Amino acid sequence: MRKIQLLFGIILISLTNGFAQTQLSVEHIMQDPKWMGNFPSSVSWDEQGKNIYFNYNPEGNPADSLYKININATGKIEKVSLEEQKKQVPRFTNSNLNQSKKLFVEDGNIILFEVATNSRKTVLNLGERISSPKFLANEDLISFEMSSNLYVMDLKTGKIEKKTNIKSGNKPVSREEQKMGERETWLKKDNLELLQVVKEREEAKEASKIYREAIAEEEKFAHYLGTGQAMSLQLSPDEKYATFLQFIRAENKRTVVPDYTHASGYTTDINTRSKVGDEASKVELFIYDIDNEKVYKVSTSDLEGITDLPDYTKDYPEKTWEAKERSVSLGSPIFSPNGKHAIVNIRSDDNKDRWIARINLEDGSLKVLDRQRDEAWVAGPGIGSSFGGGTLGWLPDNKHIYFQSEETGYSHLYLLDVNSGSKRALTNGQYEVFSPFISKDMKSWYLTTSEVHAGERHFYRMPLMGGKMEKLTSMTGNNDVSLSPDEKHIAILYSYSNKPWELYLKPNDTKSEAKQLTNGQSEAFKAYNWRDPELVAFKAQDGANVPARLYKPEPSKSNGAAVIFVHGAGYLQNVHKWWSSYFREYMFHNLLTDMGYTVLDIDYRGSAGYGRDWRTGIYRHMGGKDLSDQVDGANFLISEHGVQAGKIGIYGGSYGGFITLMALFNAADTFTSGAALRSVTDWAHYNHGYTSNILNEPFNDPIAYKRSSPIYFAEGLKGNLLIAHGMIDVNVHFQDVVRLAQRLIELGKDNWEMAVYPVEDHGFVEPSSWTDEYKRILKLFNDTLLD
Repeated sequence: MRKIQLLFGIILISLTNGFAQTQLSVEHIMQDPKWMGNFPSSVSWDEQGKNIYFNYNPEGNPADSLYKININATGKIEKVSLEEQKKQVPRFTNSNLNQSKKLFVEDGNIILFEVATNSRKTVLNLGERISSPKFLANEDLISFEMSSNLYVMDLKTGKIEKKTNIKSGNKPVSREEQKMGERETWLKKDNLELLQVVKEREEAKEASKIYREAIAEEEKFAHYLGTGQAMSLQLSPDEKYATFLQFIRAENKRTVVPDYTHASGYTTDINTRSKVGDEASKVELFIYDIDNEKVYKVSTSDLEGITDLPDYTKDYPEKTWEAKERSVSLGSPIFSPNGKHAIVNIRSDDNKDRWIARINLEDGSLKVLDRQRDEAWVAGPGIGSSFGGGTLGWLPDNKHIYFQSEETGYSHLYLLDVNSGSKRALTNGQYEVFSPFISKDMKSWYLTTSEVHAGERHFYRMPLMGGKMEKLTSMTGNNDVSLSPDEKHIAILYSYSNKPWELYLKPNDTKSEAKQLTNGQSEAFKAYNWRDPELVAFKAQDGANVPARLYKPEPSKSNGAAVIFVHGAGYLQNVHKWWSSYFREYMFHNLLTDMGYTVLDIDYRGSAGYGRDWRTGIYRHMGGKDLSDQVDGANFLISEHGVQAGKIGIYGGSYGGFITLMALFNAADTFTSGAALRSVTDWAHYNHGYTSNILNEPFNDPIAYKRSSPIYFAEGLKGNLLIAHGMIDVNVHFQDVVRLAQRLIELGKDNWEMAVYPVEDHGFVEPSSWTDEYKRILKLFNDTLLD
């Protein structure tokens, strides 16, 4: 009788903490998320710091709309009209030094916005595509990009000057280079002597050509891109140099994903990504010396350690490894405020090195200021990629640069004197730093850290040259702050483990309390008393403390079974004190707990938030420590929380699906059943950017791929496996599970099933798909884990 009740998910209504506990079902929690309520996102301010803008949807429209709250009014939430939206200044603009003026492009025009008067005017309209307007050191001058070249406009006179002459294709062949052979010369001469009209036309064409070449000689020097294209053009603030990245795209074969449900009624092909190990596109950095009319490439051949071999090569003694100059990718240079100096971020394509170097603008040579070497791969909060995205810039003194590094094992903020080379950490400890930026008065840093707890985020202020940090937020959970332009107030998107995101406001000080501005939870959502999962830690086989979230049923309802959830990857944390991006799974865990299951959600090796060693714990062996952490979690549930051996299931999507497969294949004595959703089955078929970081390249490090790919271990399946996958998944291709299915068939396995979703990509969209998938997961666990 007990099993029948659990199978149908019958949950009696009970009183918990004074609230009526409503019944949960898969259909209920997997419906369109709008049932949960209406929660703010994408917070920004107007330029005067009077209004907070955010996306919101109190009317239940098909998509969010823009709303605002005037901080000096009654807190009324108002919808922003389309007319007002058109007048808004875009979020990404270029400001002058004191941020009193801003530049942006709108409808092909360069717009100058005056913050004090809240006014805008069009300063340039050429009828051409214009981009990237920027103030120069002389703020009466602005630069902009048009037709892959840089121009300067004088805002006072309106005069425009072209600063570069970059052209696509190859340099035209000169007349001397076009000389014909003896035979061709005789034939042409003879033909022109015979045909007078042809001769006259040829003479006119030749005269025109001589004229064009004479005019061209008077024009500026030209740089030809050949087969490449120019990217990230910028002019130095002093107008003496321009820089650009020359990009040459690699032509790789791409995987085709068939769409069997295309609206046309025909099967159509979606061209998606290439696979790991394919040839990389080439990116080179060039300097354009404007006064001397020459272009030269920035050379990386003298970088410290440029020929270093990675440690993993020692595992292949039979192979001859040549210590040669490694290929690298360079970012766009960052100029000092006065324009006299520039630094650049450089990454080795094998992911082992990041250099920050000073560029000699006169010849393109480099001086390394900081090198971060990691035998796994260089990454972490604020470190970014070769193209940017990380923390890197200049202080106003034109002398110090700032950046983040995992030198201590955690990502922290550093200052470096470019003249002396001295470096010092502004933050330090076993926590991470996120998104630091300099205050408007150039006297302080603002930054977010996990200093209080790995599962919390708080906002701080710190003196520019380092010192005591002032904690400006106090609510336990995640405080995602947007600072007002005048820096007098902070808008906070805040959430807690069982409370979705809401908008708060407080003065920019350490004492004031935050005031809640939105209250978006629906009555249907509030009717259930959502659990606050307990944050726990258990010992791993290697002695590490593994963080996890624990959902425990009432002792009287416990069925002795457990489910372990494995979050996806990229670089992700899910054991924290804020509202999870896995909100559907969170609700499903509440449902499971109501039914008597114990649920554990683990931040296994490879998860974000715990420093370099945790981040790289999966290097060269996915399915190693990340899998043993799941096994150790299962043993923790058995020894500490009354879970019975043989009654433990596991599930997850993407990387979580991959771990589920490895668990069913390589830890079959621990896990009785598992649901692998949108799972990678063979890492040699995944993308390059993610996979080569962790496993290197398959032709260089086949050991790493063979011990990390589930398809090689399918013979180990003993328990019960559900595979679920979207058929138009352009991230983890449907091909992955098709190949695994064939492998299971050839092995004679019959304890598995597959559910396919014809209209779904990697992230499911349709409530019907979510519902079907999770009804199957629930049935799997009920059928195989309960007595």
